[in-house]
Amino acid sequence: MNAAQIQTAAVIGAGTMGHGVAQVLAMCGIRTNLFDVDADVVERGLAKVAANLEKGVERGKVEAAVRDATLGRLEGRSELAAAVEGVELVVEAVPERLELKRSIFGELGERLGPDVLLATNTSSLPVEAIAAATRHPERVVGMHFFNPVHIMKLVEVVEAPTSTEEVVTTALELATRMGKEPIRVTDSPGFASSRLGLVIGLEAVRMLESGVASAEDIDKAMTLGYGFPMGPLRLTDLVGLDVRLSIAEYLAGELGERFAPPALLREMVGRGELGKKAGRGFYEW
Repeated sequence: MNAAQIQTAAVIGAGTMGHGVAQVLAMCGIRTNLFDVDADVVERGLAKVAANLEKGVERGKVEAAVRDATLGRLEGRSELAAAVEGVELVVEAVPERLELKRSIFGELGERLGPDVLLATNTSSLPVEAIAAATRHPERVVGMHFFNPVHIMKLVEVVEAPTSTEEVVTTALELATRMGKEPIRVTDSPGFASSRLGLVIGLEAVRMLESGVASAEDIDKAMTLGYGFPMGPLRLTDLVGLDVRLSIAEYLAGELGERFAPPALLREMVGRGELGKKAGRGFYEW
């Protein structure tokens, strides 16, 4: 199979990342089932896709015909069997918990044959460990998308030791078909983007914690001084402080103390200040 032959797909998880992945799959001509165990989450995900597309039409970036065709290719599902029946591609986009992802891939392995491409949207967890839960680990690859998926161009295609060259090549071609710019990385802790981005983000938190400068000025230093499109603290708000904390804890265990989460980050997560999704983080939203 190559990327051009993929006509049907399922996205597992209809949250922040999942609905975005489903949108870009449907926009490139692939009939896509958006699945979540909670039917309300599915409906909210579909509504967000519709809102994204409508905003694109209003701004002149999406044609009305493309909006309508995209929505026509999307279906919401709350039963896994119905979501994955007959698909050629599954993209998992559930929260960053290894055992949760392994349980999903274990079930996918029971339901799907060896010709289905399985991709995990993990941002830092070992793809090999996720793939080991399925019957055909050679069909599993990492495809790390970035939020918001319909806007951000980068996709990290993560090659596990068990991934076949055909699968990796297909994933790279698929990312290009979706209008993204893929990079190929090996299955190592934090891959390329999470590892580099987290170092900067954690240091920004430490600077704020020690009173070096305000959140706004730390971010301005990076946007105006280094050309970053968004400062590291605002980006942490967008990603989610809880997500950043989880990744930092994992990488600290794998790569050492330089990834140890600052006390301020733990305190803010403990207070429920998780960033944009909670209405407050380093900024008010």
